[in-house]
Formats: sequence, C-alpha cells, structure tokens
Amino acid sequence: MPYKPNDSTDRYLIYRERPYVFIGGIALSGVAGYVNALLLQFFRVPVSHMTGAMTHLSIDLADGRTKDLLSTAGIILGFFCGAILSGAIIGGGRIQPGRRYGVALIMEGLLLALATGLVLDKQQLGLSIASMACGLQNGMASSYYGLIIRTTHVTGVVTDIGVLVGHWLRHRSIEKWKLFLLGGVLGGFGLGGVLGTVAFQKLQLGALAIAAVGCCVSGAGYYLWQHHDHIRSQSASSSA
Repeated sequence: MPYKPNDSTDRYLIYRERPYVFIGGIALSGVAGYVNALLLQFFRVPVSHMTGAMTHLSIDLADGRTKDLLSTAGIILGFFCGAILSGAIIGGGRIQPGRRYGVALIMEGLLLALATGLVLDKQQLGLSIASMACGLQNGMASSYYGLIIRTTHVTGVVTDIGVLVGHWLRHRSIEKWKLFLLGGVLGGFGLGGVLGTVAFQKLQLGALAIAAVGCCVSGAGYYLWQHHDHIRSQSASSSA
C-alpha cells in the first residue's frame, strides 16, 4: 500500500528529502549500469543483477563446465555478501538520510578499486568483488514511502512503471513523483551503460577505476555534509 503521510511534519520531510532521493537513485543506477556494461563486454557475465548470473550458472551446471560454474557461483556469492555488508552498515529497511550511506559508498568505492586491480590482472576474483560492490549498493536503496527502489537492475523498475501507467489508463489517481523517480532510475541505468561502453572502448578494464573514485569521493562528500548538518542541528537545539 502507498505510504500516506499523516501530518504536515511528515509532508515536510518527504518534500525535503525527495530531491536527494532523486539525485541519489539516478546516480547510483548510473554507476551500476556503467560497471555492468563495462565488465559484460569483456567477461560476458552480468555482475549488477543475479537473474542473468543464475541463468549462466544453470547452463554451466547442465553442461558440466566446472570452471565457468565456479566463476559464476563466485559472482552470486559476492553479490550476496555485499547485501549482507549493506545490511550491517545501513541497518534499516527505509531510506533515511544519514552518514551511514556515506560509509557504504566509500566501501563500495574501495571494493571497486580492488576489483579494478584484479580484473586488470585478468583474475576472475575481480568479478566477485565487483559483484559484491553491486550487492552492497543494491542493499543501500530500499523502500521510500511505499516505493521499492533498486538501483542495480531495472526489472522491477520497468514493472512498476508499467503498473503505474496501467492505473493511469484506468483513470486511477497515481503519485506522479513515483513515475518520475522510476523513470529517472531507468534512464540513469541506461546512460551508465552507454558511458561504460564508451569508457571501455577508450580505457579497457582500467575504466572501472573511474567508478571506484566516483563512489569514494561521493561517499566522503556525503559523509562530511551529513556530519556538518548533524552538528548544525545539535547547535540549533542547544540554542533553543
């Protein structure tokens, strides 16, 4: 059921948070699209979502391709471990702005940096680490006022957009901001894929370092901003 704010305070919080949720969701989906497109061109296995990886695993199992099977299983395990790490860091099921998201972004950047070194050395472990970074990211974004937001794959996003459009066609009232947010996440993933492809053509697997640096810088900036905001709020409360 869609979340309905009960009072003016809740409405104020929604409108204050929403621009950051839009920017963050679109940016994160762009990172996932970038990483997935970049690695997919070389290793031919997706790392940002597990549907394709599970299909590869099934095929490898049926064909008895042990080496490929272990590599694909490592990707799935990496994503799973990243989700565990996200749950341990964030510790919540709803998007609530705070410094822990900055820590999670820094951690994602460090994982992508490690993955960069490994894939440049042609080590399959790099795929598992990159998948772990994606699992960490996907766990960061969860529910936001009745809307489930996932940033490393777009199956649910396309489904939810279709459902909202279907409701609109039946002349039912819909919350347009949800449609815009989901559309932004979808577009961000697609744009990230384009940029990842172009970057791979220019820099090969070394282009993964760009995503690593971007996540670390964004995470550090977000952490410092939230820390400053927290200190300012405490000072305002003390003055009052």
